[in-house]
Amino acid sequence: MTQTADQPAFQPGDRVVLPPYGLGTVQGTCHRPMDGETQAYYQVEFANTSSRAFVPVAAPDGTGMRAALTARDMPALLASLKTSTLNLPRQWAARHRRVTEILASGDPFELAVLTCELRRWNVQRGLPDLDRQALRRAIRLLEQEVRGLDDQAAEHVQLILTTAWNEAPQVTAPAAS
Repeated sequence: MTQTADQPAFQPGDRVVLPPYGLGTVQGTCHRPMDGETQAYYQVEFANTSSRAFVPVAAPDGTGMRAALTARDMPALLASLKTSTLNLPRQWAARHRRVTEILASGDPFELAVLTCELRRWNVQRGLPDLDRQALRRAIRLLEQEVRGLDDQAAEHVQLILTTAWNEAPQVTAPAAS
């Protein structure tokens, strides 16, 4: 969305994502004092909580706030969930650092790539607890954005996320002697 001096980038009712809080809705703008001056802020509220955030109208991208995904984004998101690969470090500390960066960014396409890779690891050999928690966090963040979109591709994304949430590692039976 393009912002002009007269027109804020976001309007009341717009779905937005504010990392690390997730999906919210712009309720409007308000003015609040800051450093002796009155500044304009978006008031963002988050469903099913009493949480709200105030984001500067002059620089919403400085906080990471962005427009939520739309139905037009679903084909690309679906492709990322199905076929992406991510070269995650095998060493836990380095992997944890990279996974934490992706989760904190809130970028849905990075989250989809992470979900795809961790899902593959989970099916192949199972995930350690912290990696499983990361997979579930990525799934929850993606589900928030996709929920409420009335689109066939969005429904397919939801199905993949639900399947990934419930998958267990494949267990191979020992060979008989």
